[in-house]
Amino acid sequence: MIDHVLTWMTFFPLIGAAVIVALPGRFKDAFKYIAVAALAVPLVLAVQVFAGFDPTLAANGKALRDAAPGLDPVAYGLQFVDHAVWIRAFNIEYFVGVDGVSASMVVLSALVSFIAGLASFLVRKPVEPHHGSQAGIQVKERGYYALLLMLATGMMGVFVALDLFLFYVFWEVMLLPMYFLIGIWGGPRKEYAAIKFFLYTLFGSVLMLLAIIYMYYYGTPVKGDFLLADGSATANRHTFNMMYLAHHTQYQWVSFISGKLLWVLFFIGFAIKIPMFPFHTWLPDAHVEAPTAISVILAGVLLKMGTYGILRINYPMFPAETMWASTAMAAFGMINIVYGAFCAMAQKDFKSLVAYSSISHMGFVLLGMSSFTQEGMNGAVLQMFNHGTITAMMFLLVGAIYDRAHHRNIEGFGGLAKTMPVYTAFSGLAFFAALGLPGLSGFISEVLVFLGAFQTHRVLTMISVSGVVLGAAYVLWTIHRVFLGPLVKEEYGHFSDLNWREVATLAPLAVIVIVLGFYPMPVLDLMSAGLGALKDMVLAAGAAGVPVAGL
Repeated sequence: MIDHVLTWMTFFPLIGAAVIVALPGRFKDAFKYIAVAALAVPLVLAVQVFAGFDPTLAANGKALRDAAPGLDPVAYGLQFVDHAVWIRAFNIEYFVGVDGVSASMVVLSALVSFIAGLASFLVRKPVEPHHGSQAGIQVKERGYYALLLMLATGMMGVFVALDLFLFYVFWEVMLLPMYFLIGIWGGPRKEYAAIKFFLYTLFGSVLMLLAIIYMYYYGTPVKGDFLLADGSATANRHTFNMMYLAHHTQYQWVSFISGKLLWVLFFIGFAIKIPMFPFHTWLPDAHVEAPTAISVILAGVLLKMGTYGILRINYPMFPAETMWASTAMAAFGMINIVYGAFCAMAQKDFKSLVAYSSISHMGFVLLGMSSFTQEGMNGAVLQMFNHGTITAMMFLLVGAIYDRAHHRNIEGFGGLAKTMPVYTAFSGLAFFAALGLPGLSGFISEVLVFLGAFQTHRVLTMISVSGVVLGAAYVLWTIHRVFLGPLVKEEYGHFSDLNWREVATLAPLAVIVIVLGFYPMPVLDLMSAGLGALKDMVLAAGAAGVPVAGL
């Protein structure tokens, strides 16, 4: 394992971006290869992190803290830590590390980013002029690949940051590239979709910033010498250090009423990103207008940042308030599941259908998180990972058929199984995984969510189960209209099947979907101990006087 592995994973794409910006225009054909190479390095390092992560450290964390109280990151289940003073005057630190939850998201982010880079290749020129970004990037390639690499850095940074200021910087770094990637290389309504995405996300970011500033000034009653990462003492006792804020200041720095307000500010900021009803309306527009590769990143990684942020900040820093809000979280999860499924069923645009299905499936994550059971929380984080791989496949498949037909009208297809058997096989795998077919990865995460949530939110869980039926309905109806029956148009009979680039992007995801469907333990073992400790913290806060009122 190389030293400073998380730092290299986070910032190596920026090196690739700098090379692309510096190269003369005559080397434009090399831009895409440089970008994919710059995204391949974090993927290789992410595999090393996955292989080298020791889940037993999280399981032994409480014993380590009891034996030697302090802020040793290992005692909190953190590994591969880089810790240094960044801005001394404000006690801002460069503090990165991973636990089981963030390690799984690091792997997902690196994988999806690499696949998105490969999916951006233009293999075949469109037959006729159209907003051809769906078929691969054709114009302004330097800017596109530089922004894509900048986006990869922002996403990875969010999952490894352990300083609130650093977390917020990465959160904002991610916003601007996505805005331009949609607004410049998107579809006919790209400006509207980009501005809507930007305004929604910026609104949530402002709420988060207010809460972070409040926590900085009122959340650090540290006794004795306050030491920075380099061991130096400082008279300034304010900090953005997440370990201090989560483990050394709870119940001391804020009243329960203001704690509720701070919890809500963070939660709304993260709920917009999930996206949770009623903050979801930006997502279908962004997906429909975004280039295929950006839709893959948007659904595969960015949505997970919302639920990850809740687990990383709301749960450990506001455990009592989290228990107070548990029923509301479960209710919103149920609404997402059912409402998203109904909306997906009503869509005529293939890409819009997949977008609304993402809203529905992220509801399972919220429902499982709100259960505060080992099964439910395991299922929630496993669903985050599984949904990232499944929905990435679905958007790649939508992009592949758009390349050929130049439209996404579901009613305009039919009989594609006869002319595109490989495409049909991958589509069947992705769609059946999305509806939760046993033996594929979507099944086990949804079952764990229901097993856990039924213990604490029975009525809401029983209503949520209807989302599985609705999901099966819109998936099977879509398969019937797109792949079965006679060809709707004669020219569809001449469509080429998947090319090498399309197979190369889909095959790794398909393998993961199948393997985790039969054996999900590699991911479950990674995160179970850390989620168990987080669950115990929240339940202890509830036992200290916050009532648990579940339906």
